[in-house]
Amino acid sequence: MTTLSTITPVLVGDLLAEDDRMPVYVHVVDHPEGRILVDTGMTRLHPAVADMDPRLDPLDAQADFDLAGIDLVVNTHLHFDHCGGNHLFAGTPVYVQRVELEEARSRDDYTIREWVDADGVEYTPVEGTLELLAGVRLVATPGHTRGSQVVVVETGAGTSVIAGDTAVYFAELDEPRTEGQHLVRGLDPVEVWLSHEHEPWRPPGAVAS
Repeated sequence: MTTLSTITPVLVGDLLAEDDRMPVYVHVVDHPEGRILVDTGMTRLHPAVADMDPRLDPLDAQADFDLAGIDLVVNTHLHFDHCGGNHLFAGTPVYVQRVELEEARSRDDYTIREWVDADGVEYTPVEGTLELLAGVRLVATPGHTRGSQVVVVETGAGTSVIAGDTAVYFAELDEPRTEGQHLVRGLDPVEVWLSHEHEPWRPPGAVAS
């Protein structure tokens, strides 16, 4: 019997991308065995990304967000806008692809390294696919970064995917190009939640629920 979950997007800010404001979302998976947070957004500004003019609504400032209620954290990848709140979950397991963690710690101009290894952050490296909980699994999706991963969630509507930046825009799933984008389409999802879109992508011809 498949254990079904629900997905809730949480807006944590926006960034200036060229001339447009790009939203930044994290996602909460409510599962009968625990609550999973996918990505953590940002909690403060940093000179390295001042040109993107971040406007923040961090998790620790949202009165209705229960930080203590999160049982597991997943980073789709470790770019600054996806891991900047990891420090809020010191002592909570944070799942990330091993190659992603290695690159974030070793490559210059990849991310904000002190946010990756903030005090108390405890990573659980993953290699490839991992069943996190019944009906929730991590799948490596190289493309945006070598270590990008998505979270595949069985919901009442069918298979949903929380994709981080495996695709940044809907067009990248309409016409997939990277290995990761092809892998996501191959999962035959009913919806794909992206970090920088307000609504989930749905396959052509699908009717929004």
